Amino acid sequence: MHSETIATSAPAVLLKNVEQAARNLQGVIYETLLQQNLGLSAVYGATIYLKREDLQVVRSYKIRGAYNKICTLTREQGAHDVVCASAGNHAQGVAYACQLLGLKGYIFMPANTPAQKVSKVRLFGKDQVEVILTGNTFDDTFTAAKRFCDERGSTFVHPFDDMAIVEGQATVGLEILQASPVPIDYLFMPIGGGGLASGVGGVFRQLSPHTMLIGVQPQGAPSMQQAIQAGQRQALENIESFVDGAAVKCPGALTFELCRELLDDVVLVPEGQVCEDLLKMYNEEGIVLEPAGTLSISALRQYAAKIKGKTVVCVLSGSNNDITRMEDIKERAMRHQGLKHYFMVTFNQRPGALRRFVNHVLHPDDDIIHFQYIKKNNKEKGPVFVGIEVKKPHDIEGIQFRMETEGFAYEYLNGKQDFLSLLV
Repeated sequence: MHSETIATSAPAVLLKNVEQAARNLQGVIYETLLQQNLGLSAVYGATIYLKREDLQVVRSYKIRGAYNKICTLTREQGAHDVVCASAGNHAQGVAYACQLLGLKGYIFMPANTPAQKVSKVRLFGKDQVEVILTGNTFDDTFTAAKRFCDERGSTFVHPFDDMAIVEGQATVGLEILQASPVPIDYLFMPIGGGGLASGVGGVFRQLSPHTMLIGVQPQGAPSMQQAIQAGQRQALENIESFVDGAAVKCPGALTFELCRELLDDVVLVPEGQVCEDLLKMYNEEGIVLEPAGTLSISALRQYAAKIKGKTVVCVLSGSNNDITRMEDIKERAMRHQGLKHYFMVTFNQRPGALRRFVNHVLHPDDDIIHFQYIKKNNKEKGPVFVGIEVKKPHDIEGIQFRMETEGFAYEYLNGKQDFLSLLV
């Protein structure tokens, strides 16, 4: 998918501009660790380093692009205020940049944004920012922010589709190459809108052209992967928003052109795998990540055979995770591991039906975690929502076989996330 020089169809990421961005960011950001992880290295038989942007001053890399863009505005264009739309990390980066530069910022966030995220934006922005909660979806919020920006004649700070943003994010790549003691064979990067992958990819293509560049998206939001496959940008009608830091319906015009020229591959990882890896990193490594910050680690499984014996870097893009989401994360991880299963079971409403289900369908090690009548259609039958936790993934096959043998009609609900979210 790439050559060692950037194709003429894509705008170039200029090293001189990235180096200037690095100078702009001196004293503003942390030069985060490039840290070898012994646990992952042992699992994959590779030398795996983690670029710890989860330890950045606003707990994500987004400050790099936001500050680089805004400081250029104040120097060259005399901007008096800026506007952005974001549900999370970009908002915090813009807010912090506005506070440092003494610039007024209007931060538009969806009305249903968790209070913890709103309070963090206000903390970083102090008296320099005004948070405006509007819209039921990010698209609604984005539209409102653009309209407000145009009416005021303000400057809009896009989360990814802007070369100054891309060049700021590209400083991650400079730091990786400066810190790495050996040549890097594989680099894994999360992709939402593509700003990070575009910038870092542009640096690596010029300074480390042999490195394989792998972008990673959540399975439920594959906008960049599908755009590259189709050869053109195309907005997805629906996306799974769980990995919210990477849930983008359409990549940017700029970042799409860059990513399709620079990247060797874009892989998709299931949201349940992300949850499983997020919990492992917390429990085994003491590293707190948000779902998007876990994507690069989750992609390693798909490349396990190729990276054996190689030097690998995974960019951990952020750690802004709301603790109230942990139960949902655990739930999704267990479903992905095949340990929690949900059914809509039709019980004949005769004496002994429940006893027969418990005694003849379930084994002693199986645990009923949900049991709820949804409604009673008639006197003969009643649908029941049943959740079962098993000890081993293959145990569910026996449960399904025994339900059929005992005459229990059922519908398997795992994978029907919209429906489960109403009940679990």
